[in-house]
Amino acid sequence: MEGKRFTAVFAYRRRVHGAHFSIHAAPNDVGHPRLGLAVSRRVSKKAVERNRIKRVARESFRYHQRQLGAVDYVVIAKQGAAERANSGLRAELDNLWARARHRCENR
Repeated sequence: MEGKRFTAVFAYRRRVHGAHFSIHAAPNDVGHPRLGLAVSRRVSKKAVERNRIKRVARESFRYHQRQLGAVDYVVIAKQGAAERANSGLRAELDNLWARARHRCENR
């Protein structure tokens, strides 16, 4: 997703929070879900850890893509995400996807 779509998603102000992620959501007009990721150096100074977190988020997104509808999602990793195992991160994201879509649709 390009930068101006990130701004539009944040402006829509629909988000859900977990212990290690926040997901912002906004409807789109392209007919399929899109994903944006933000994993800052505050989460981990090591690029390999930030890349692992992004890889887990993309994998979870692909797994749930059919149920997510025509919505833009921006996943923001929080501090402490780098210390969690992949399975823990995936479990949290699995829970957040449905909540984010529901929150976006019930405007």
